[in-house]
Amino acid sequence: MITVSNLRIQFGKRVLFQDVNLKFTQGNCYGIIGANGAGKSTFLRILSGELDSTGGTVVFGPNERLSVLKQDHHEFDEQTVIDTVMMGHTVLWEVMHEKDALYAKPDFSDEDGIKASELEEKFAEMDGWNAESDAASLLSGLGIKEELHTAKMSTLSGKQKVKILLARALFGKPENLLLDEPTNDLDLDSVSWLEHYLSNFENTVLVVSHDRHFLDAICTHTVDIDFGKVQLFSGNYSFWYESSQLALRQQQQQNKKAEEKKKELQEFIARFSANVAKSKQTTSRKKMLEKLNLEEIQPSTRKYPAIIFTPEREPGNTILEVRDLSASIEGKTLFKDVSFNVEKNDKIVFLSKDPRAMSALFDIINGVHPAESGEYRWGQTITTAYLPVENTQFFDNDLNIQDWLAQYSPDTTEIFIRGYLGKMLFSGEEIFKKSRVLSGGEKMRCMIARMMLKNANTLILDTPTNHLDLESIQAFNEKLAQFKGIVLFSSHDHEFIQTVSNRIIELTPSGIIDKQMDYDDYISDEELMKRRDSMYL
Repeated sequence: MITVSNLRIQFGKRVLFQDVNLKFTQGNCYGIIGANGAGKSTFLRILSGELDSTGGTVVFGPNERLSVLKQDHHEFDEQTVIDTVMMGHTVLWEVMHEKDALYAKPDFSDEDGIKASELEEKFAEMDGWNAESDAASLLSGLGIKEELHTAKMSTLSGKQKVKILLARALFGKPENLLLDEPTNDLDLDSVSWLEHYLSNFENTVLVVSHDRHFLDAICTHTVDIDFGKVQLFSGNYSFWYESSQLALRQQQQQNKKAEEKKKELQEFIARFSANVAKSKQTTSRKKMLEKLNLEEIQPSTRKYPAIIFTPEREPGNTILEVRDLSASIEGKTLFKDVSFNVEKNDKIVFLSKDPRAMSALFDIINGVHPAESGEYRWGQTITTAYLPVENTQFFDNDLNIQDWLAQYSPDTTEIFIRGYLGKMLFSGEEIFKKSRVLSGGEKMRCMIARMMLKNANTLILDTPTNHLDLESIQAFNEKLAQFKGIVLFSSHDHEFIQTVSNRIIELTPSGIIDKQMDYDDYISDEELMKRRDSMYL
């Protein structure tokens, strides 16, 4: 349990939030949401003690342990993988080493024997005899193979370290767990494992994430940081979003009677509760809406970008034909002999255990890089807009945002360009910011504006939710689901894949899997998953 009383944080004259009074209790998971810069990570840093608050207190339950997901990938480079995980339980780790040091003494005394006995009792109470097997189980669940458990951290890749540091945070089932973007750099299989693990976690969890499916799968409550306030709501992200949008519509309907509004809210809660009951992720302890007060449902003050794709022409019958394409990186085969046709109304998600495979395919069909073998042909009616995963080269200049976007526009008048930038939430003096200093999220919104200007009938998107906040992801997702043209994309966002795609093509080193089906059905098909796994061997 974590009790926050009268918390205030201020940087200079800027008050990030104040008068925060919240209690986070055992058995619940709290998803912390807010626009970029609202203070989500700052809030977690204050709770963890890494950052001092300007005022107020944070109190944990007596004898409760706090575990925090570490972000420094080099902090444990001299440790083995298994030791790095077990060191996450600092008290257990200290007891282990003190006990071992006593037994190693050449002049082991009666006093040492008494001390060792006390340590053995502590060790047993903390389930120390199962510590190594528990740590190994966490690592295996996250896809770290057993042969790597005794390797030094310095020898592993960044993505492997992400998984190990996550296992370290989870180790020992701490009473209080703080996770800041735990799904970053995780593959879809690892995210699914983590969802299942946290859905059944019996203690207190606070998590910041931009992955809506992940938040929906694990969260019992939502903590919204907005305009200097930190507010707690029952329900997961989707419930918060849909209920806040309903409340906003009701607020705008001035003539609607209070009784009608209350009835509409109650019907909404009943529908959502029924969906929760059917959810694969729901557990007996996650009765999210049991004690919901209608007064909790309030309109959000968030702003959502206006993403609008308007194809100038309808695509013809021939979209894209791909024959026998192959690609590799540093001698490793990403895919080979890939052949498929894109059909009208296709919205295809491309998957692979190696994300470089999708980027390589998209670069090939967009003419950025040649294929090692094979060919492709676009139909004559097709116009494309490409959003690459890496956009640094587009912003390596001293142009301001307005001039930057004008490079890609047939109409360079200020009012026209400002209109597109306004849709992407750039206003006032912001349009004169230099492109070189933009944040990752701001660059992505500029790249989306660039795509909108093309009026293409085929969109190619390489992990389009990277760096975007939840509001931008939500707007992007809804617009692509409604888009009348062709969409070819990759993503690590479960919700994005499930709601946009109607076809799945998985690229493997030994061929492709090509299925017209929902993503949820795809990953729950055991025979298909066995076949898929064998194609990566």
